[in-house]
Amino acid sequence: MWKFLYNIGLLLAAPVIVAVLLAKPRCRPGFFQRMGWQDHSSNGGGSSQPLIWIHAVSLGEVVAAAPLVKALYERHPEYRYIVTTVTETGREAVEQRLGGIAEHRYAPLDFSWAVAGMVRRLRPLLYVFVETELWPNLLWTLRKQDVPSVLVNGRLSSRSFGRQDLPLIRSFYRSILQTLTLCLMQSDRDRQRIVALGAEPTRVQVTGNIKFDQPLPDVRLDESLRRSFGLDEDEQLILAGSTHAGEEELLVSAYRHIVKTHPTTVLMLAPRHIERAERVETMLREAGCAVQRRSRIQEKHSGPRVIILDTRGELSRAYREAVVAFVGGTLVPVGGHNLLEPAVWGTPVMFGPYTDHCAEVAALLSEAEGGRRVVGVEDIVASLEEWLGQPDTRYRVGQAAKQAVLDNQGALKRSLDLIETCLTPVTTADSSLRSSSLVVREV
Repeated sequence: MWKFLYNIGLLLAAPVIVAVLLAKPRCRPGFFQRMGWQDHSSNGGGSSQPLIWIHAVSLGEVVAAAPLVKALYERHPEYRYIVTTVTETGREAVEQRLGGIAEHRYAPLDFSWAVAGMVRRLRPLLYVFVETELWPNLLWTLRKQDVPSVLVNGRLSSRSFGRQDLPLIRSFYRSILQTLTLCLMQSDRDRQRIVALGAEPTRVQVTGNIKFDQPLPDVRLDESLRRSFGLDEDEQLILAGSTHAGEEELLVSAYRHIVKTHPTTVLMLAPRHIERAERVETMLREAGCAVQRRSRIQEKHSGPRVIILDTRGELSRAYREAVVAFVGGTLVPVGGHNLLEPAVWGTPVMFGPYTDHCAEVAALLSEAEGGRRVVGVEDIVASLEEWLGQPDTRYRVGQAAKQAVLDNQGALKRSLDLIETCLTPVTTADSSLRSSSLVVREV
């Protein structure tokens, strides 16, 4: 019943969905792949090599999934790996982080024909998806084809879980979740929630958050990064990463207070969506701030100023250069982004009250005294005054943040070991592969 009703609804909405897709320039790339049609840039499923399909919707999920894909490749190079994303930033992250290991495709829209076309061409032997990206038609199709589906790093925010409180909605989700072979969840809370929605309890495991297992970016060639930001040796960088409209104004207001007592501080804003850079620049100039765009830094500037990080792939390394970090999506009701990116460098972390997407990490950093929750401009100013004025305290807080990351690693290995329970060895005549290739069986 649910499959019929869902597809009727999708069919009615199809003209609107396609129109929106074509209307947004950032959604046009990969249109044929999104519709489940072969395009000229794809070599499709022509390879005879067995294939594992990993889905990571956008940048954050690709960052989390990249070490998992690399580890799978190291254990099982006899497989071909394809990673699908929804966004352009996700595509760029796949190409940057997984070049030579995995190929990129755009994920199909969840129309039955688009999903069927993708599955038919790829012929995956295993489907792994990151952080509870539940697409009903895709999961129903994979189940029908006896392809195991594994949810990795699963989480259910309070807001998402609350929306599914009605019995009919839970019945719908039960029909989806029962297609899953394994649900590998971040926390006990996430396990309880996904079971309550209808997942088979025996197929749900708590493995932790694989983001704790992210390797440090290679900085051996990045000694000039600080200079490329136009920073003097005596300047102190306050970095606000993955920011959204509404919180940038609060951060700028706090910064204008701070430079009165700490004139060598520089604020860097890294908008979550780089296409907003021009609007952020306009806001800063209207506020009377000196502004630099990272992509346009030609000459060295000095004195109080705000740098807009409008380039891709530099945020993780930039946190290393910061004396204090703020992680965005937390002063406005977005739910928060990756608090671990600055923590792993030993950088003290600030975040706002809206941390539903990263609740466990926020609580962990707070308890370890490696991070601090702030609720407005006054809180931000007070924390900055303390940490900028007391280097010993700032160092202690940063080291506590880093230790909290180190103490909670291991989710990657636990996830890999459980994924491998979906694989069983068979002999193969191809001597170019390992003596034991793999085919998939359902747990």
